[in-house]
Amino acid sequence: MKTFAARLLHWYDQHGRHDLPWQKDKSLYRVWISEIMLQQTQVTTVIPYFDRFMQHFLDIATLAQASQDEVLLHWAGLGYYSRARNIHKAASIIAEQHQGIFPAQYDDVLALPGIGPSTAGAILAQALHQRHAILDGNVKRVLARHQAIAGWPGQKPVEKQLWQLAETCTPEQNVAAYTQAIMDLGATVCKRYSPSCESCPVNNDCKAFQQNLVAELPTKKARKALPVREKRFLIIRNEGGDYLMEKRPPSGIWGGLYSLPELTMDETVDRAVERNWQLTVNKHRDLPLFRHTFSHFHLDITPCEVEIEPIIQAVADSGRYQWHSDITRLALAAPVSAIFQTK
Repeated sequence: MKTFAARLLHWYDQHGRHDLPWQKDKSLYRVWISEIMLQQTQVTTVIPYFDRFMQHFLDIATLAQASQDEVLLHWAGLGYYSRARNIHKAASIIAEQHQGIFPAQYDDVLALPGIGPSTAGAILAQALHQRHAILDGNVKRVLARHQAIAGWPGQKPVEKQLWQLAETCTPEQNVAAYTQAIMDLGATVCKRYSPSCESCPVNNDCKAFQQNLVAELPTKKARKALPVREKRFLIIRNEGGDYLMEKRPPSGIWGGLYSLPELTMDETVDRAVERNWQLTVNKHRDLPLFRHTFSHFHLDITPCEVEIEPIIQAVADSGRYQWHSDITRLALAAPVSAIFQTK
């Protein structure tokens, strides 16, 4: 492993990604936001979201002063919304405890919501050239294959072994370039599927390549069949053109986002709408079912258009259920956004 970093850096100079938006001004703030967005999300997806986020939230002070709804609106579509909520919380902590300046010490960064050891290391390595090892999904894949480490990387013994390797491989110099290089290698060459092993700069001593184990490593987590849940999403509109929307609780699925009122499939629409929202249904119509998949279950959604009797006064906002005329200003849950896009 003595020349691992050198070979990787040489490859990165010629083939790495050098023009990503967050590389043009490597402030701690910009690198932080990019690293959080890149968690479980591909670079090509992140770039337009990052650009829009930076244009709207110019600095940590702006982000800290914004409402959570505003932050979620600019995050809508990226998924894993706890990341956005944690960014907002972290900005407030930085404003209160660090005079609005992103901390430069590892322990202080690690203490912020939504930041683990790898993300903390990546932020400080790229923005301040501090020597910290990283171990995101791309790096786990590169190291597991290079050293033929079997076992699911989420298991503690396997993860510990990979951290030791990551620490060993991280050079004393050129840490920022190395950090980007090993992430780039995993993203563009040592890919999960159809890796380009022939063009890999470290293939001459890659044990998985030599032993024909590339397809088997890293070991996949044993998967269980996902359960299926069913819901009816109600599209209720009053005579003024307002939609009845549900503001989701701060945590949990679609935390803090706006969704449509839900019923189970065995509930009678007319009676449930009257009971839950004191509205009288004229008629209703189910639209085609579609499936939205979470990490731990499938959700089969049946949109239902509901025509109601005119109401004298729109139901006062209750906090949870609210009438909205302009849904484009709301941070919508992904399947709800899909429903409105097809209308």
